[in-house]
Amino acid sequence: MSYKVIIEPGVTARHYWNDLWRYRELFYILTWRDIRVRYKQTILGILWAVIRPLLTMLVFTFVFGKLAGMPVDGVAPYAIMVYAGLLPWQFFSNALTESSNSLIGNERLITKVYFPRLIIPASSVITSFVDFLISFVILLFIFIFYRYNPPVYIFLIPLFWLMACAASFGPGLLLTAWNVKYRDFRYIIPFMVQFGIFISPVGYSSSVVSGEWQWAYALNPMTGVIDGFRWCIVKDAPNPLMDYPFYISLAITVILIIAGIFQFRKMEKDFADLI
Repeated sequence: MSYKVIIEPGVTARHYWNDLWRYRELFYILTWRDIRVRYKQTILGILWAVIRPLLTMLVFTFVFGKLAGMPVDGVAPYAIMVYAGLLPWQFFSNALTESSNSLIGNERLITKVYFPRLIIPASSVITSFVDFLISFVILLFIFIFYRYNPPVYIFLIPLFWLMACAASFGPGLLLTAWNVKYRDFRYIIPFMVQFGIFISPVGYSSSVVSGEWQWAYALNPMTGVIDGFRWCIVKDAPNPLMDYPFYISLAITVILIIAGIFQFRKMEKDFADLI
């Protein structure tokens, strides 16, 4: 029996989204690998996922709550309001940083075999979910410490977590594609993350922003996500779903995902040569 091999241009591109499903086992393997090595060869190990948000919460509570006297939207200790903002922000910053460096970190894999490269940054975003779960457990202990009963809306957090995934995935695709070609982004990304925490309503409520500038502030996709988390955790906090800034943030998130996928797919064919 003889076989004929037919090489047809464009087949890979047409089957790309089907290949994402076909290579789903690689997605699981990469995700599990990243989880296993995340805190490998560190003295404190997984405790870093506890220490970082707690220390940040204490600093922000002191600076914004005590020194600056920022108001609390709703009924809750200031520390809980800050932690409600830190919870999605830590996930976003971890996911954005990991995904934007993911292609560089998998150089050998990319140059040796074919698979949809989109799997690599996607697995990095999911890996950050481990730290998110740990941080959420710490939030429950903070509730006990303050004897605080959260509102029933807390069960809607998974919806806003999905929005946080989308908010990190779009920019992550853009940055990881540009990072392959322009290595300057390895220095720009940490600065963006550090700067971003201060222009996002993490240590303070977004209500402190003047009403006429709310639309501009909502251009930050994490504004809607953080306001959503805060509504789920802080009693009597404003419902972001009732205000237009949330939908501006949602629209920016969708635009970034579309732009990220378009730019990633445009540059993907050259990754093996550039990396």
